[in-house]
Amino acid sequence: MKRPLRGIIAAVAIVGLGASIAACSSSDAPSTGSVDAGADYSGPDVTITFWNGWTGGAAPTIVPQLVKKFNDEHPTITVKEQAIEWADIASKMPLAIKSGKGPDVAVLHGDDIATYGAQGLLLDAGDVVKNLGYSADDFPGGLLDNAQYKGVQYGVPWSVTPLGLYVNNDVLESAGLSTTDLPTDAASYTAALDALKKAGVQGEWVDGFVFTGTFEFESLLWQFGGDLFNDDVSKATFNSKAGVQALTWMRDLVDKGYSPANVAQDGNFNALVGGKTAFNWNGVWQTTNEALQSVDHQAVAVPQIGTQQAVWSSSTHWVFPANKGQDPNKSAAAAAFVKWMNDNSLGWADTGELPAQNSIREDPALLTAHPELKVFLDELDYAHYETVAPGITTAVAEITTAVNEAVLGKKSPQDALDDAAKKADAILQQNAATYGG
Repeated sequence: MKRPLRGIIAAVAIVGLGASIAACSSSDAPSTGSVDAGADYSGPDVTITFWNGWTGGAAPTIVPQLVKKFNDEHPTITVKEQAIEWADIASKMPLAIKSGKGPDVAVLHGDDIATYGAQGLLLDAGDVVKNLGYSADDFPGGLLDNAQYKGVQYGVPWSVTPLGLYVNNDVLESAGLSTTDLPTDAASYTAALDALKKAGVQGEWVDGFVFTGTFEFESLLWQFGGDLFNDDVSKATFNSKAGVQALTWMRDLVDKGYSPANVAQDGNFNALVGGKTAFNWNGVWQTTNEALQSVDHQAVAVPQIGTQQAVWSSSTHWVFPANKGQDPNKSAAAAAFVKWMNDNSLGWADTGELPAQNSIREDPALLTAHPELKVFLDELDYAHYETVAPGITTAVAEITTAVNEAVLGKKSPQDALDDAAKKADAILQQNAATYGG
């Protein structure tokens, strides 16, 4: 199955990035320096390297096409694109930057930027943002700030990927339910699940994996008014009352017979495609999944189960590596490349990800080509993005452990979250010692 971002390689990426820390800790991190460049490059002929982790789906076709078009339009700049598995980027890029062999421009996830920034592996992109004419208003709320660490702007937003509710219309109709009046809150969602259960259908298969159990839990946590960590990310708070409410709601799907127990990885999405379930909380990337195209389906906003609207979303950002001996002309050319790519990112929606730049998402041509994306665009008004802190992915991995244990009935939601929070707190303390508070 096509997966965006990390997919099931998340754990591998965490380990790989952690391994790089020992070789490139904050104690010996290089001075980051900065990029002072704009959209127009006037330097000598240069060849720049571009690393990204898009190795599946439509991206391996679209990215080279965009790069070729850029190269054709910019005779003094040659971009050489290299698609590498996300886990390999996490394990290889830090050491490559230290040795001066990293890319001139790359794409990272929002939860990786602080880790790279704390190690001195990225150039300050604040002047790039200013010179390119960007401000916070050019991207979804809070996204530009999510590419900062300790007041330094390290990234320029590229894409966002919110969660949505996928619906199998045939399954709903078989249970006598409307395909136009779809659930929007806890009461209407429960009513639909009850009606499906009476018809012999388990309406939402809940799983204990990152894709998509963790994303559902985080969405629910925020909906109940909670948060993953405290303000300075020194302590886990996902075991709060809101967290217990969120995870209990997920476990109740099994206890009340709305979901089978022990759903396999991707089992919920496969069940939706196979006509065995009606609802699946999943990311915008599934809009381009070929398996779904033969199914009468639609996507709507995730229901508001808690007291407020909220939905999980990931993000990716352009970054400028601080390679040892980095050529400032190459960094300047990379800045021009980033601006051009953002301005020409309308076709990026073909990959199942949303362009981060507001002017591109608001172009009527996007919905003309992809009307199914409207619900995901609307959700960005209340989307939550990754936590910004160095080494945070290791702490967040404990959340998935808690979700898995509770959904499988191995621990109560409270115990699972409390145990995970203790481990996450220890990781946060270690991160503070490794990267500096």
